Amino acid sequence: MPAPTLEQPNRDSVTTIRSDGSRPFLHPSDTHGRFTTARKVSAWALIVFYLSLPWIKIGGFPAVFLDIADRRFHLFGVTFAAQDMWLLFFVITGLGFSLFFVTALLGRVWCGWACPQTVFLDHVYRQIERWIEGDAVKRRALDAAPPSPGKFAKRAVKHALYLLVSAIITHLFLAYYVSLAEVWDMVTHAPAEHWGAFGFIFFATAILYFNFAWFREQLCIVICPYGRIQSALIDDHSMVIGYDAKRGEPRGKANDPAAGACVDCHRCVQVCPTGIDIRQGLQMECIGCTACIDACDDVMARLKRPTGLIRYDSQKAFTGSRTKWIRPRTILYFVLLLAGASVATWAISTVKPANFGLTRMTGAPYIVDATDVRNQFLVRIVNKRSVPARFNVCLDRVPEGIRQTGFEQVVEVGPLGELVQPLILQQPRGSYTGPFHFAVHVEDVDGKFTLVKPVEFLGPEASLLREDNAPKGNK
Repeated sequence: MPAPTLEQPNRDSVTTIRSDGSRPFLHPSDTHGRFTTARKVSAWALIVFYLSLPWIKIGGFPAVFLDIADRRFHLFGVTFAAQDMWLLFFVITGLGFSLFFVTALLGRVWCGWACPQTVFLDHVYRQIERWIEGDAVKRRALDAAPPSPGKFAKRAVKHALYLLVSAIITHLFLAYYVSLAEVWDMVTHAPAEHWGAFGFIFFATAILYFNFAWFREQLCIVICPYGRIQSALIDDHSMVIGYDAKRGEPRGKANDPAAGACVDCHRCVQVCPTGIDIRQGLQMECIGCTACIDACDDVMARLKRPTGLIRYDSQKAFTGSRTKWIRPRTILYFVLLLAGASVATWAISTVKPANFGLTRMTGAPYIVDATDVRNQFLVRIVNKRSVPARFNVCLDRVPEGIRQTGFEQVVEVGPLGELVQPLILQQPRGSYTGPFHFAVHVEDVDGKFTLVKPVEFLGPEASLLREDNAPKGNK
């Protein structure tokens, strides 16, 4: 049975659903041109960057190493502990405002040039498909062809390579969390020894394979919310990919003097990875990949006509007006971007090579006995460096007579280790004048940094101690 023919794109429904509810499997035609070349260079630079991060060592650790087991997160030479996760709010906020600002200026440039879905689909998986099955015409013919040994062999090789690439990507993704050495150890041992990692690899590989082998552009159209929220981020002055209707209409044959520049060749539709007709205007399915620009420019060059019938421009420019780069929307997003970047920079600058926590022991907040008022704390010191570190714990702003039990000497914490010990403070009843505030300092013995925690020494009102000359225990 022949495959259903592709229907003409329209703006009343998504382009990847036919009127009968079935899904046409898209095979975008190849393009050549300045944008296609630039996207290939950009995509392969991003792929190399992604694949190389687990191999590059900075400060003794991979450039990006999210060590969940030890609760250490190494990002380009800076180490964060679990207690530093509050910084993620500022980092994510800064990235979000950056995306808002870039979208307001340049539309969906992220989707077409840097999104991992687009990068790997267009420049890895579809490239494998082209190598094995040929160009778009041959791929469509193979889809419509009846089963045969040749068709089975091509599909088998293609999907085997899809699985292999998906497995490689998944293993490298896992290396971000357990390191390459640990991944290699898992690979060289039986799955039963690492059931959790084996299950993750199996399911993540399956999901990647399903996505890139079959789901493809549906992820951008059906699942990803960015295409829907772009309408709230862009306006008529944002740079988008569009069709110059004033120059192109009415469409007609190249030898028709009454026709516009568009010869209605449908080349822009054939190369579109989501199957839309850009001549119908800006649409949710457009990911800004620029394939239609290069395709149309190639046709115009062959016809010896000026290029740019389809181009990057604003909706205002397409109607003959002037594009405004500085406008309330871009000013607001830029101010938010600066605020987010400034706060994120400040927050990251506060990260120290160690963390220090102090909590009051459970039970009574203080203890009064015949001679002293006592407070008990637990001190937790986390060393985020890959070498041993020595610390001195001391008190600041405490009254005379306070006795410290615990941390009287310099303590050493191993590489990426932590130390939890009690700290007990006692004040004689005779010198006790009531609760007071003081600070606990954890000082690096090399003098590189000091961590400070304010705390309160708790106890009864001093007048109650004077009235009670014979205390009987805890209060």
